[in-house]
Amino acid sequence: MNKDYLPAIVAGFGAAVLTTIPGFKNIGCCLLVPAASIVALLLYKKTNRLNEKIAVNKAIILGLLTGIVAALFSTFFDLLITYITHTNEFIAGLPQTELIMNDLNMGPIMDESLKLIKTMAKDIEAKGFSALYTIMIFISNILTYTIFGILGGAIGAAILNRRIQNN
Repeated sequence: MNKDYLPAIVAGFGAAVLTTIPGFKNIGCCLLVPAASIVALLLYKKTNRLNEKIAVNKAIILGLLTGIVAALFSTFFDLLITYITHTNEFIAGLPQTELIMNDLNMGPIMDESLKLIKTMAKDIEAKGFSALYTIMIFISNILTYTIFGILGGAIGAAILNRRIQNN
């Protein structure tokens, strides 16, 4: 394995572990993943003993990889906990979702959407697993975590490069 990408894997895994904590789950995409990308850059500099500026493209690649790793492990941990407990935030928020969707009164599209949502909820409560829920949560995590990972990489490069410039 290329040791250049090991810091991104470690930091992404750490962010994914933190997203399993209920209070941190809500800030996982917008705070934990960018912070993990910055940590990955710091680890990258330390493991490679770099004292010069980090190239922005390298920082973005590390941020992207950090986001991908965080999304994969976060999805896995979420599915594992859901499988064990047969419940999750999706099930807990279902009554409020139904109320909001009924208030919108969008016709047959809403009725079909509610049927899908209820089917997912029944599958999770009965078996602890829903294929549609798995696909939804994976796509959601991969999109948000990679975007915020890239942003964290770019911001981290700017911060770290500014520190070098000031020294």
